[in-house]
Amino acid sequence: MTEEARNSEPQVDPAISVVGPGDGETILLGTTRMRILEDGSHTGHRLAIAESVLAPRTQGPPQHRHARHDEGFYVLSGTVRFTVGNDDYDATAGTLVMVPPGAPHTFANPTDQPAVMLSTFTPDLYVQYFRDLQDVFAGGRPPAREANIDAMSRYATEPATDLG
Repeated sequence: MTEEARNSEPQVDPAISVVGPGDGETILLGTTRMRILEDGSHTGHRLAIAESVLAPRTQGPPQHRHARHDEGFYVLSGTVRFTVGNDDYDATAGTLVMVPPGAPHTFANPTDQPAVMLSTFTPDLYVQYFRDLQDVFAGGRPPAREANIDAMSRYATEPATDLG
Protein backbone atom coordinates (compact mmCIF):
# COMPACT_ATOMS: atom_id res chain seq x y z
CA MET A 1 0.00 0.00 0.00
CA THR A 2 1.35 3.42 -0.91
CA GLU A 3 1.82 6.16 1.65
CA GLU A 4 -0.78 8.28 -0.19
CA ALA A 5 -3.38 5.50 -0.05
CA ARG A 6 -2.67 4.88 3.63
CA ASN A 7 -3.16 8.58 4.48
CA SER A 8 -6.47 8.83 2.62
CA GLU A 9 -8.10 5.94 4.49
CA PRO A 10 -10.62 6.73 7.22
CA GLN A 11 -9.10 6.53 10.68
CA VAL A 12 -12.12 4.79 12.24
CA ASP A 13 -14.76 2.43 10.95
CA PRO A 14 -17.60 4.60 9.64
CA ALA A 15 -21.09 3.86 10.93
CA ILE A 16 -23.82 3.44 8.37
CA SER A 17 -27.12 5.25 8.62
CA VAL A 18 -30.41 3.46 7.98
CA VAL A 19 -33.63 5.48 7.79
CA GLY A 20 -36.78 3.38 7.61
CA PRO A 21 -40.08 4.27 5.92
CA GLY A 22 -41.50 5.86 9.08
CA ASP A 23 -38.26 7.46 10.22
CA GLY A 24 -36.60 10.79 9.56
CA GLU A 25 -37.42 14.32 10.57
CA THR A 26 -40.73 15.63 9.20
CA ILE A 27 -40.99 19.30 8.26
CA LEU A 28 -44.30 20.85 7.24
CA LEU A 29 -44.08 23.73 4.79
CA GLY A 30 -47.64 24.72 4.02
CA THR A 31 -49.02 22.08 1.65
CA THR A 32 -45.63 20.37 1.31
CA ARG A 33 -44.47 17.65 3.67
CA MET A 34 -40.73 17.11 3.72
CA ARG A 35 -38.98 14.20 5.37
CA ILE A 36 -35.28 14.70 6.03
CA LEU A 37 -33.61 11.35 5.35
CA GLU A 38 -30.04 12.59 5.83
CA ASP A 39 -29.24 16.00 7.28
CA GLY A 40 -25.52 15.75 6.62
CA SER A 41 -24.59 14.47 10.06
CA HIS A 42 -23.64 11.04 8.65
CA THR A 43 -21.87 12.32 5.53
CA GLY A 44 -19.41 14.81 6.98
CA HIS A 45 -21.88 17.48 5.79
CA ARG A 46 -21.09 16.67 2.16
CA LEU A 47 -24.63 15.53 1.28
CA ALA A 48 -28.18 15.86 2.60
CA ILE A 49 -31.25 14.05 1.24
CA ALA A 50 -34.96 14.79 1.66
CA GLU A 51 -38.22 13.35 0.38
CA SER A 52 -40.94 15.90 -0.39
CA VAL A 53 -44.62 15.34 -1.01
CA LEU A 54 -46.20 18.25 -2.87
CA ALA A 55 -49.96 18.43 -2.56
CA PRO A 56 -51.97 19.05 -5.74
CA ARG A 57 -51.69 22.62 -7.07
CA THR A 58 -48.78 23.46 -4.76
CA GLN A 59 -46.82 26.56 -5.68
CA GLY A 60 -43.14 26.37 -4.91
CA PRO A 61 -40.74 28.94 -3.54
CA PRO A 62 -39.92 32.14 -5.42
CA GLN A 63 -37.37 31.52 -8.15
CA HIS A 64 -33.95 31.66 -6.50
CA ARG A 65 -30.22 30.91 -6.82
CA HIS A 66 -27.92 29.06 -4.46
CA ALA A 67 -24.35 30.36 -4.28
CA ARG A 68 -22.74 27.44 -2.49
CA HIS A 69 -24.54 24.18 -3.17
CA ASP A 70 -25.89 21.91 -5.87
CA GLU A 71 -29.48 20.76 -5.59
CA GLY A 72 -30.84 17.62 -7.21
CA PHE A 73 -34.47 16.55 -7.64
CA TYR A 74 -35.54 13.03 -8.60
CA VAL A 75 -39.27 12.74 -9.26
CA LEU A 76 -40.64 9.53 -7.73
CA SER A 77 -44.31 10.03 -8.65
CA GLY A 78 -46.58 12.64 -10.19
CA THR A 79 -45.44 15.65 -12.18
CA VAL A 80 -43.27 18.50 -10.91
CA ARG A 81 -42.90 21.66 -13.01
CA PHE A 82 -39.42 23.14 -12.80
CA THR A 83 -38.93 26.71 -13.90
CA VAL A 84 -35.34 27.56 -14.73
CA GLY A 85 -34.98 31.16 -15.77
CA ASN A 86 -37.78 31.65 -18.31
CA ASP A 87 -38.12 27.98 -19.26
CA ASP A 88 -40.55 25.43 -17.82
CA TYR A 89 -39.90 21.69 -17.67
CA ASP A 90 -42.57 19.19 -16.61
CA ALA A 91 -40.72 16.35 -14.92
CA THR A 92 -42.54 13.04 -14.48
CA ALA A 93 -41.60 9.96 -12.46
CA GLY A 94 -38.07 8.82 -13.24
CA THR A 95 -36.78 12.30 -14.15
CA LEU A 96 -33.70 13.79 -12.50
CA VAL A 97 -33.16 17.55 -12.45
CA MET A 98 -29.76 18.83 -11.28
CA VAL A 99 -29.40 22.52 -10.43
CA PRO A 100 -25.82 23.83 -10.09
CA PRO A 101 -24.89 26.86 -7.99
CA GLY A 102 -26.00 30.11 -9.62
CA ALA A 103 -28.82 28.64 -11.74
CA PRO A 104 -32.19 30.32 -11.12
CA HIS A 105 -34.93 27.79 -10.37
CA THR A 106 -38.17 26.94 -8.66
CA PHE A 107 -40.66 24.10 -8.78
CA ALA A 108 -44.39 23.50 -8.33
CA ASN A 109 -47.01 20.79 -8.66
CA PRO A 110 -49.46 22.11 -11.28
CA THR A 111 -51.59 18.95 -11.34
CA ASP A 112 -54.56 17.58 -9.42
CA GLN A 113 -52.46 14.67 -8.05
CA PRO A 114 -49.77 14.68 -5.35
CA ALA A 115 -46.15 14.61 -6.50
CA VAL A 116 -43.25 13.05 -4.62
CA MET A 117 -39.59 13.86 -5.18
CA LEU A 118 -36.27 13.04 -3.61
CA SER A 119 -33.93 16.01 -3.21
CA THR A 120 -30.20 16.16 -2.63
CA PHE A 121 -28.22 19.09 -1.26
CA THR A 122 -24.45 19.09 -1.77
CA PRO A 123 -23.17 20.17 0.68
CA ASP A 124 -25.90 19.96 3.32
CA LEU A 125 -26.11 23.73 3.88
CA TYR A 126 -29.73 24.19 2.83
CA VAL A 127 -31.40 21.69 5.19
CA GLN A 128 -31.40 24.21 8.04
CA TYR A 129 -33.27 26.67 5.78
CA PHE A 130 -36.23 24.28 5.71
CA ARG A 131 -36.16 23.98 9.48
CA ASP A 132 -36.16 27.77 9.78
CA LEU A 133 -38.93 28.11 7.20
CA GLN A 134 -41.12 25.64 9.07
CA ASP A 135 -41.17 28.11 11.99
CA VAL A 136 -42.33 30.86 9.61
CA PHE A 137 -45.13 28.59 8.30
CA ALA A 138 -46.22 27.68 11.84
CA GLY A 139 -48.74 30.53 11.84
CA GLY A 140 -50.77 28.65 9.23
CA ARG A 141 -50.12 31.03 6.35
CA PRO A 142 -47.38 31.17 3.72
CA PRO A 143 -44.46 33.36 4.82
CA ALA A 144 -44.27 36.94 3.68
CA ARG A 145 -41.84 37.37 0.79
CA GLU A 146 -39.47 39.32 3.07
CA ALA A 147 -39.40 36.53 5.69
CA ASN A 148 -38.58 33.97 3.00
CA ILE A 149 -35.84 36.15 1.51
CA ASP A 150 -34.38 36.71 4.97
CA ALA A 151 -34.31 32.96 5.63
CA MET A 152 -32.74 32.28 2.21
CA SER A 153 -30.00 34.85 2.78
CA ARG A 154 -28.73 32.96 5.82
CA TYR A 155 -27.93 30.00 3.54
CA ALA A 156 -26.11 31.59 0.59
CA THR A 157 -29.32 31.88 -1.43
CA GLU A 158 -31.06 34.85 -3.01
CA PRO A 159 -34.18 35.44 -5.09
CA ALA A 160 -33.69 35.56 -8.85
CA THR A 161 -35.07 39.08 -9.26
CA ASP A 162 -33.44 39.75 -12.64
CA LEU A 163 -35.86 37.54 -14.60
CA GLY A 164 -38.67 38.99 -16.66
